[in-house]
Amino acid sequence: MKNWFHSWRAAVRIARRDAWRFKGRSFLVLAMIALPILGVSAADLTLRSAQLSTAESLSRDLGRADARFSDPGLEGLPLHQDPSGEPYSPVGNFDNKPWPNGPADVEKTIPAGATVLKDTLGSGKLRTTHGLLHTEIRELKASDPMAQGIMRLLDGRFPEKGGEVAATSHFLESSGLRVGSKLTARGLDADYRIVGEYELPSALGIDQVNALPGAFLAPLDKALKADGLPGTSPSTTRLVAIPGGFTWNMVQEINRKGVTVTSRAVQLNPPADSDVPLYRQDGWGKYEQSTAAKTAEMAAIGTIVGLAMLEICLLAGPAFAVGARRSRRQLGLVGANGGDRRHIRAIVLAGGLVIGVASAVVGTVLGIALTYALRPLLEDYFGQRFGGFEIRPLELIGIAALAVLTGLLAAIVPAVTASRQTVLASLTGRRGVRRSSRVLPVLGLIAFVLGAAIALYGSTMTDQFAVVAGGSALAELGVVALTPALVGLFGRIGRWMPLSPRLALRDAVRNRGRTAPAVAAVLAAVAGTVAVSTYAASSDAQSRATYTPKLPHGAVSVMLDEGGGRDVPAVRTAVQKNLPTEIRADVDRISVGKPGCSMYGGEDGCGRYEVVVPKANQCPLWVNHGGEDASERFSKAERRKLLKDWRCKESDVYSNVDGGVLIGDAKLLAVLGIKDADAEKALADGRIVSFDKRNIDTNGKIGIRLITDIEAADTAYQKGEDPPGDVKSVLAHQVAGSPNAYGIAMILTPATAEAAGLSTVPLGAYYSTGAMPSSAQKQKLDSELDKTGSDVSLHIEGGYVSENSIVLLALTVFAGLVTIGAAGIATGLAQADAEADLKTLAAVGAPARVRRTLSGFQCGVVAVMGVLLGSAAGVLPAIGLRLTERRGEQEWYRKALDEGLSAVDVPQVPIVIPWGTLAALLVVVPLGAAILAALVTRSHRVLGRRAAT
Repeated sequence: MKNWFHSWRAAVRIARRDAWRFKGRSFLVLAMIALPILGVSAADLTLRSAQLSTAESLSRDLGRADARFSDPGLEGLPLHQDPSGEPYSPVGNFDNKPWPNGPADVEKTIPAGATVLKDTLGSGKLRTTHGLLHTEIRELKASDPMAQGIMRLLDGRFPEKGGEVAATSHFLESSGLRVGSKLTARGLDADYRIVGEYELPSALGIDQVNALPGAFLAPLDKALKADGLPGTSPSTTRLVAIPGGFTWNMVQEINRKGVTVTSRAVQLNPPADSDVPLYRQDGWGKYEQSTAAKTAEMAAIGTIVGLAMLEICLLAGPAFAVGARRSRRQLGLVGANGGDRRHIRAIVLAGGLVIGVASAVVGTVLGIALTYALRPLLEDYFGQRFGGFEIRPLELIGIAALAVLTGLLAAIVPAVTASRQTVLASLTGRRGVRRSSRVLPVLGLIAFVLGAAIALYGSTMTDQFAVVAGGSALAELGVVALTPALVGLFGRIGRWMPLSPRLALRDAVRNRGRTAPAVAAVLAAVAGTVAVSTYAASSDAQSRATYTPKLPHGAVSVMLDEGGGRDVPAVRTAVQKNLPTEIRADVDRISVGKPGCSMYGGEDGCGRYEVVVPKANQCPLWVNHGGEDASERFSKAERRKLLKDWRCKESDVYSNVDGGVLIGDAKLLAVLGIKDADAEKALADGRIVSFDKRNIDTNGKIGIRLITDIEAADTAYQKGEDPPGDVKSVLAHQVAGSPNAYGIAMILTPATAEAAGLSTVPLGAYYSTGAMPSSAQKQKLDSELDKTGSDVSLHIEGGYVSENSIVLLALTVFAGLVTIGAAGIATGLAQADAEADLKTLAAVGAPARVRRTLSGFQCGVVAVMGVLLGSAAGVLPAIGLRLTERRGEQEWYRKALDEGLSAVDVPQVPIVIPWGTLAALLVVVPLGAAILAALVTRSHRVLGRRAAT
């Protein structure tokens, strides 16, 4: 034991001295190992710090209260809830009766003697220095001790009077206001003074102002409704505190009165799953990740970590081999003084240990420092404050141990190789000739064949991505093991090459021990890049093939469905002012009820409309028979046949307006690119222009039903009956052929709508453009629209735009850097080995440039071999994954047809090879590596004694 300790102690001292002596090589290996450790340790610290404990989360939600009472709007009916308060479900079966929708009496559920603090949330448009900003308005007495922890005061104070508000930092930044500024709301004459700045620790990016209860929302809501506009939609919860808190039994008792409770005591000490009634209901349960899913996740993480360590070992291994080669005389002296192979191996392994420990310390320390320094930026990125700077020593030690293990693994092969050299060969600098192992290529071939078979099975017989990924990883490892044999095959083309590339190729083949790891490192990086690039290019081609334009190319649409269209004229003008428009077609929509009702809103006094489809034109698959499923009425063959019926065809474009009914004129036809004189005449004659013949009855009319009683209509739907409502019928003109109307079902003019008794409100406009708007024009328009404070829907049809270009470029750059790095390491090792050959070349009068060109070709040979093998190995997993996706989509398509789903298209899952990426990898990267190696190599002659070999 004592001898072992002393021998390793001496080995570590020698390794530490050599690492310090050759700082460049040591820094290179240290950086390769430390950078991943830095990233992983920083990610661990960030995620752990961002994870809030239950107590921290409750403090931000409840403050110092014991519970939060909420009304889920179930009419006070009994309910079951999760211990967290969400989700919940009413007790009983509501399949054949209306879902409860109404308030509960929360005040009656609060225990006597409890302290209560109301917390109300609403929204409104507040005036800023830039225009209007849709903002969340909160009424909570934030200065109350019970609310401490919910809001973090940064400047000033919380409101104390009715005319005061505090605002979040994000709101002040977005609005251009500051503490002390005056704040007004659109629709309200009163103004408020901003007296404080605060933040919500769990929602840093929210625009919110805080006022005292009753000081802001109620007056604003009253003023908006008086103008016929939607109100602030306030919702109130109650923070409640009682001695002892709320137990699970107390929570369940309150649930019986239709109120949900978020209890501090329950969340800190949750009940057993068997004591939660919600989990015993059909379709409910505590959703957790299954054991199989956890195992698969851990296997995926282990595979990624293993492949990353393999890549680092393949890159760092040759660097350790360079050190061992340059220190061979020192190692020979160790052997000459009584050291055996164990000591030689220990010295080289100690080099890996020293670099590994240094990498672990540097990577971990830098990871901690970087995370601490970037904490404010990380918190802004996550949108919440960290609970603290949490360091888990065991996790960091485990991450650091990976660095030490990686360093040792990278040094194993160089250590074994160095220990096999004789003392005489080490002292004289002779290089013995050693045959390559015959076992490794056989194992590699077996692994490649087996992995390819598994990937092929997974892509053709199953729909499991894990099978394809696992088989592809095994096949790639097989190719890595085959690398020495494959390098030997490349040597056969050397006979047709000039002097420098022939020497480089011969040197690479003869010294496979240093060439193979570098080639394998390039292979692994390029294989991953090619696999991801192929998959991304194929997915991009699929998205392009399935893309459906919403408008003609270059056309623009803008829609605004709020406030009864009061902001629509300003929005229309803003678009026309900032974009190169040619034709502007204003459009309105049908409104039922008050003018301020939204299109799909269910506010009081608001209704809706529907297009009456004649029964003879209704698709049998869509007909409602009192809730009966169409699959119960037709066989699979009948459903497939009905899908070919003209009555069951659906548009590929989703309409921005209910039923696809727009109020417009002939300009809209021009913007849509529909040239039809009969349609223009029909609009002028007061008829509806229809693009869907299913809507026209036998009298040539289209009926539009105005529904004012929403509850009665919903009840009729559930019974399979026509809803009550006044039907307005208008003569229609069906457009000939099948022009693309981009989701619009019909157009009628404002005069026709008024004559038919249909009320309308402004909706937006369509535009044709003379040229595609530039980025600057779009940004200026976005700024103008933001000033309205409205939720504007703007669409500029520019065709399909790929989002994978940056990804492919980044992958190519990554693979290029790894290729150049690995090839450079191999070139350095080759130069250390070929010093005697270079001296011979200089002695026989070879030009000075031969040394430089030889170095460039040595680097280029490694890069070319790695890129070629990696490209071939990377295509396999991508093709396998795409074939698996194709099978899955085809299976889903068949099921959709069997179930009678009409809005499905034949799946298109192409396999596309990214030739641009491959060309960059196959040509640009090796050429760049060769040129770089040649430039950094000294070309002066080094005359010296040629050592005998």
